Amino acid sequence: MKVDVLEYYSKAEWSAIKSESSKHETPCVIIDLDIVKRKYQELGEHFPFSKIYYAVKANPAIPVLELLRDLGSNFDIASRYELDRILSLGVSPDRISYGNTIKKRADIRYFYEKGVRLFATDSEPDLRNIAKEAPGARVFCRILTEGSSTADWPLSRKFGCHPDMAIDLLVLAKDLGLVPAGISFHVGSQQREIGAWDSAIAKVRYIYDYLESEGIHLTLINMGGGFPANYISKTNSMDVYASEITRYLTEDFGDDLPEIILEPGRSLVGESGVIVSEVVLVSKKSSTGLDRWLYLDVGKFNGLIETWDESIKYPLYCEARGDDCEDYIIAGPTCDSQDIMYEFYRNPLPSYIKPGDRVYWLSCGAYTSSYASVEFNGFPPIPTYFVNSGSVE
Repeated sequence: MKVDVLEYYSKAEWSAIKSESSKHETPCVIIDLDIVKRKYQELGEHFPFSKIYYAVKANPAIPVLELLRDLGSNFDIASRYELDRILSLGVSPDRISYGNTIKKRADIRYFYEKGVRLFATDSEPDLRNIAKEAPGARVFCRILTEGSSTADWPLSRKFGCHPDMAIDLLVLAKDLGLVPAGISFHVGSQQREIGAWDSAIAKVRYIYDYLESEGIHLTLINMGGGFPANYISKTNSMDVYASEITRYLTEDFGDDLPEIILEPGRSLVGESGVIVSEVVLVSKKSSTGLDRWLYLDVGKFNGLIETWDESIKYPLYCEARGDDCEDYIIAGPTCDSQDIMYEFYRNPLPSYIKPGDRVYWLSCGAYTSSYASVEFNGFPPIPTYFVNSGSVE
């Protein structure tokens, strides 16, 4: 069954995206900034008690950052390069969090000298580096959480520490002259099981209570990201996420909530983007082979790295004539055997698709252009273009 593009975009949005894409060679990314704006406003409406720190890594394009800056967003930063970009746009450092727990001492000092005072940590060596290079800074400790099996892109194995270690680290933070502000967690990107937030918040409550008995009063909960975009696998709507997560918070913390931080990336920009690609070749591996291979001019190394292990399943749309569809193994253009996006998960596309036809990858606004390689096999980074569908007549 073919994808219905109008299940993902309104007629005005799709018209604006198609019109802009017709002006450019493939592959390219088209971003509808009005969708980003709508997603930001929806998140603020559903979580009115929270502060939004946009995860810049999801899409660091200047027009996206300028839009979010003007909407009042704060920013979750992972490197000094992201920091320089955000500061160049006139964002004040009090709207910035250094959310990477893996950082050089020199980078901590760089952030501190630029005015940033909010730092993430999850280990004693990093905490001691913060104390030395960013004296008096506020710190929050990231804990390990469950949810790997229900997140399409798990994140907790590399980052975070056991709750008992978090307690020790925040006690040490106070001893080192830092301000132990709170706890952070991330339940995994594209998290479809809302209950993952419940168990994480319960851990935070335990840490809060224990440290209160030790004379340390925490004031912040950073709930990270994890809110989904609309791909092939359906998810609950944002209002359902918000209703349940708000209930978890109030059950554990009452109506007088601590400062709540959200770090959305995918949920803000994912649905805003479409990758426009072109069919390069359609072939078989033997005369009696049942599988047909569809090679496109976009692949894992120039925008689609999240198809690794077929984790993120993007909706694919092609306007080739007719309704007859079949499944293809879909691969990219590079001379690398890993450059196969979907082999076991099959996307139905027109059976008479041919070289030169365009294939649109929907909901590709997050972690595509920012993940693209620089000149692997000589292919340049995928270019990005911007539209405002609200201005289309």
